[in-house]
Amino acid sequence: MRTVASQDPAASRAYKTPITPSEQARLTLALAGGKAASTAARMLGVGGGTSFPGIVARRIDPRVLAKAAAASSARKVIVTGSNGKTTTCRMLAALAKAGGLRVTQNRSGSNLLQGVTTAAVRESDLLGRMDAQMLLLEVDEATVRLVAPEVRPDTFLITNIFRDQLDRFGELYSMARKLEAVIDGLPASATVVLNGDDPLVASLGPAAPARRLYFGVLADGAGEQEPEHAADTIRCVRCQHMLSYRVVHLSHLGDYQCPACGNARPDLDVAVTAVRPSDIGSGVTGSEITVETPAGSYTLQVPLPGMHNVYNAVAALAGEIALSPARPLQPGAARRALAGVRPAFGRLEEIGAGDRQVVLAFVKNPTSYNTTLREVLRRPGRKHVLAAHSNTVVDGEDFAWLWDTEIEQLTPQLASLVVSGTRAEEVWLRFKYAGADPAITQVLPGRAAALDAALAATPPGDCLYIFAGYTPMRELRGIMQRRGWVRPTWEE
Repeated sequence: MRTVASQDPAASRAYKTPITPSEQARLTLALAGGKAASTAARMLGVGGGTSFPGIVARRIDPRVLAKAAAASSARKVIVTGSNGKTTTCRMLAALAKAGGLRVTQNRSGSNLLQGVTTAAVRESDLLGRMDAQMLLLEVDEATVRLVAPEVRPDTFLITNIFRDQLDRFGELYSMARKLEAVIDGLPASATVVLNGDDPLVASLGPAAPARRLYFGVLADGAGEQEPEHAADTIRCVRCQHMLSYRVVHLSHLGDYQCPACGNARPDLDVAVTAVRPSDIGSGVTGSEITVETPAGSYTLQVPLPGMHNVYNAVAALAGEIALSPARPLQPGAARRALAGVRPAFGRLEEIGAGDRQVVLAFVKNPTSYNTTLREVLRRPGRKHVLAAHSNTVVDGEDFAWLWDTEIEQLTPQLASLVVSGTRAEEVWLRFKYAGADPAITQVLPGRAAALDAALAATPPGDCLYIFAGYTPMRELRGIMQRRGWVRPTWEE
């Protein structure tokens, strides 16, 4: 374990540059316009105003986010990566609040430039000042190169890099180069928090001036000996030789070493040293983890299922330590904070639908799909499933990744299947080749019709599992919101 150096509390102030009266007037007008757009969107019932206010504000003043960030003395934190951003942010916000900080964040998960701008607009007064001590932003990994220069984060956290939306993000190394460019642009006063168990993430920005802090999992008993077939980074980043793993915890995340050049996992600053199953009710298992930090070792509960949430928890703990290395959160406060975290919308979210239960799961790449499948398959009984995917810009048009999912593990347990979305036929083809029975299958592209049919095929008292891409997940959840089964995402 390494000692994490303290960060200069004047780091945020160093970013500030004065603006002229005309620039201030334009900023005020942009903030007023954005706030009015937010109010109008909610009054007219056209959404929660999580993106539109940012669009309006940026039309009036393209520098509104940069000015608001510079006007605020809050510590700025950006969280990005392929998977786990929303949950990591929720955990980090809980830890920060337990430490007494007032937190502003884009909690709804609207993580493109307009959504990030909306969060700043909503929480700023008309002079651009925020009543917050921490500005926490979940940022889409392709958008972070635009957001970071405007926000100028004190802490930049990367959860992982998995194959995801190749038509939008490009391949893994392309995404890594973009993230590395952000790291290289950070000052020495900033801290970069990296997943040391991800070979590609751990390799980023070796010569960057910013401090770095690595997190990961050291627990030997919570993994496999080889990466799964759909793992992505299995070759050495330096020499491209096949990596050798002492233990694999999730996809390609684990304790790796290159037998050719000696490249290996870095020493971890914040590490999970033990993982034990923990019953969190309704047949769902969370984790009790022991964490080693620069401030000592302690045990806490992760009230969400799966090794991916263990990674989210240790990432959040590392982020909290990066924020306050000289005054780390006391173990008792950290335990209480994480114990109160609930699943983000669409992340194995439990929803009551009359006399049936719905589990809504957002799946967008092989790792997230396979991880979610394993958690669902741990639950008893045959499975009633609705699978919905679309090919919008934010979902990605390339569905080749579906063939790297472990649907073959699910089909023997299927009791009923409904397939939906703009790519319903393509998704059904994948299930067909996985052995799904056409006699229990319906292909219904319309989301409302698909939800009704899937619920009708689910007996009272049973559970319907929904595996959905981003757009169908939001559409299906919107239908359930209008039926009074769930609260709007912006109120979560």
